Amino acid sequence: MEKIKLAFVSPYPPSKGTLNEYAFHLVKHLKEKEEIEEIIIISDKLPEGESFPEIKGKAKVTVMGLWDFNGMFNFSKIRKAIKKSGANVAFFNIHFLSFGDKKIPATLGLFGPLYTKWAGVKSTVLLHNIVEVVDLESAGITKNPILKWFYNLSGTMVTKLILSANMVMVTIAKYVEILEAKYKVKNVALVPHGSFELPPLPEFRLPPGPKQVMTFGKFGTYKKVEGMIEAVEMIRKRTNEDIEIVVAGTDNPNVKGYLDEVQKKYSHVPNMRFTGYVEEEDVPKIFKESCAVVFPYTSTTGSSGVLHQAGSYGRAVVLPKIGDLKELVEEEGYVGEFFEPDDIEGMADAIEKLLVDEKHRNELGSKNYAAAASLPMTDIADWYVKHFQNLLKG
Repeated sequence: MEKIKLAFVSPYPPSKGTLNEYAFHLVKHLKEKEEIEEIIIISDKLPEGESFPEIKGKAKVTVMGLWDFNGMFNFSKIRKAIKKSGANVAFFNIHFLSFGDKKIPATLGLFGPLYTKWAGVKSTVLLHNIVEVVDLESAGITKNPILKWFYNLSGTMVTKLILSANMVMVTIAKYVEILEAKYKVKNVALVPHGSFELPPLPEFRLPPGPKQVMTFGKFGTYKKVEGMIEAVEMIRKRTNEDIEIVVAGTDNPNVKGYLDEVQKKYSHVPNMRFTGYVEEEDVPKIFKESCAVVFPYTSTTGSSGVLHQAGSYGRAVVLPKIGDLKELVEEEGYVGEFFEPDDIEGMADAIEKLLVDEKHRNELGSKNYAAAASLPMTDIADWYVKHFQNLLKG
């Protein structure tokens, strides 16, 4: 069997581009697979003074900062780098805005998989979201019906472009059904998201001090923290619980300055902490110290890495009853307290249940850990290897 020499196109830490964490954890396991000879990570350029770390494993791993967010010729740069590397398989870890938040460069970047295929390299894509399940209004993109029509039409055209790769992988079974039915294709496969880390059975006892109600992510579009802050304020008024609000993460690149505005608006709220970007080594601490992990979403655009992380650390979660999160919970066995989107009082009730009922909170955390343990990233890496091998056979 031919060894796999893999070009891996994705932001990679210390790049702070979206999907960088998924890339970090997938590479961590792929580089230990016997079938992989070499991994060439093609990431976006780092700010001056930063550099990529040396990565050791069974496979040789190199990282290059090559392309620019909103660059107009990323597709060409990536194709040339892949061809020069001698890779026999290319893997794009992407969503629709991976290469830019402006329409033209974002779309041009997505020509990368097709250009790579034309160069004679087996081209694969992990597509983290699809336009068919995104609520454009709830996600904060547009309310205008004409613009909605235009965005959906554009999304359909871009999806067709991505589906021109040799294989496209998605993380939710429903996505496979939608893409096959709408686009009449047979090159779409399900590969579950997987759990980044699987620590030993977690310690459910909380550290001393206030109970931390935490949310984690990139905020400002369909992930907004105002509702969670107001929900905790409701709980404080009707209970004696000592609570700390923890907002872990950064602005969504499309809504720069959002968290600064939130901090100003709620400067009167006590015991509230904004962590900023959370480095990879600090992620376990953030989760382990949390009493509950809240998902203050009005919409979703794909599988949730944060949900898998919460499961890995045995945390109970508070989830909206919407779209992909509900699909994921049902498919992979996660559990939580639920609320209707935009129902702040409902969110407060859900959070309060976890704050006051330790037994219930620990039961949910245990079930989420079991769900995470059923799909560790090392097994997910095996799925990818098998797909890469099948393509090389063909």
